[in-house]
Amino acid sequence: MKLTQVRCGYLPLVDCAPLIIAKELRFAAQEGLDLTLVKQPSWSSLRDMLAFGQIDFAHMLSPMPVAMSLGLGGVARDIDVLMVLSANGTIVGVSADLDRRMQETGWSNTFNDPSAASQAIFAAGGKPVRIGVPFPFSMHRMLLETWLSQAPEYSEDRIEIVTVPPTKMADAMQDGDLDMFCVGEPWGSVAVQQSGATLILPGSRVWEFSPEKVLGVQRSWATQNPKQCHAMIRSIYKAARWLAQPENIPLAVEILARSQHLDLPDHAIDPALSGQFITKQGETPEQMDRFMVFHQGAANFPWRSQACWIADILSRWHSLDRDAARQIAQACFRSDIYREALLPIGVDLPAASQKIEGTMAGPTTVTSTMGQMILGPDRFFNGAVFDFDAP
Repeated sequence: MKLTQVRCGYLPLVDCAPLIIAKELRFAAQEGLDLTLVKQPSWSSLRDMLAFGQIDFAHMLSPMPVAMSLGLGGVARDIDVLMVLSANGTIVGVSADLDRRMQETGWSNTFNDPSAASQAIFAAGGKPVRIGVPFPFSMHRMLLETWLSQAPEYSEDRIEIVTVPPTKMADAMQDGDLDMFCVGEPWGSVAVQQSGATLILPGSRVWEFSPEKVLGVQRSWATQNPKQCHAMIRSIYKAARWLAQPENIPLAVEILARSQHLDLPDHAIDPALSGQFITKQGETPEQMDRFMVFHQGAANFPWRSQACWIADILSRWHSLDRDAARQIAQACFRSDIYREALLPIGVDLPAASQKIEGTMAGPTTVTSTMGQMILGPDRFFNGAVFDFDAP
């Protein structure tokens, strides 16, 4: 079978694993694709490569396609989300100095208490907390502001959010340029190992099932190349399903660690896949279930309600018309293409394209294309509920 060449850009993060596994274990080849992965140093460079047609697909932060489709960030393009690559996976850490000052307030790091952690951050006093995030249009920043803004002591002048590429986050902490960060693995664990940082919270404790990375494509290219889009979705779906099997984790770590992929030691990559985190040098590992989800609970489904949640935040940040932003965002999350790719091979999918976010406290049965399926918990830390259809 002759393979069709496609190029996909990515950043060296653990959540690019479905792309790497799709290539290395030949799931892409089985679907007729000769998949070339193109490593990028920053989200802005990846965005530009996709916008100017130098790559066909991109491993993207979930808000990026919506922001680009809304004309934000300097590069306006209609970008579609074909599928979610991973849910959850962000992690928050603080410098050794801020950790010490937080402890002086009486705070103890349990790695799972958002309210106590935010109160301790502001009670620690001093200058505004300088926080690194990988990109202005990122779930990192959205979760961070959703969480911190609920603290009684919060005000906008008490934090300063700056952009630092993921691969540079540990260096910025080591150089004393940041008090705090929110980043994807392995760069939180690298910051612990290299700069003495302390991990205080996984992003899943803010929102239990947030879309973290997605597969992005220019809408015009997707329209012209439906077969390649379907093949890419199927190959990544199979890779994500493989990654969800615990017995495959050691091999996944070995493959990701190779020089052409993440080029990092196994011990930097393993925490995100195993859920075993050393939050501070010298301490015993903490177990964090569902830290990063590749497949279970319809993790790959592009929910249009989640697109609306992203649109609401972007419209608030940039004073956009909320309803118009929601309409554009929903058009980005292509649950229709996702279904077209997977229904013919017998994959069970949610019957609806949207849901009320934040209502599931545990495994929940919903209607599916084959009858019923189980979704995982999706609560927000403060009990909030997001109804995409509400005023």
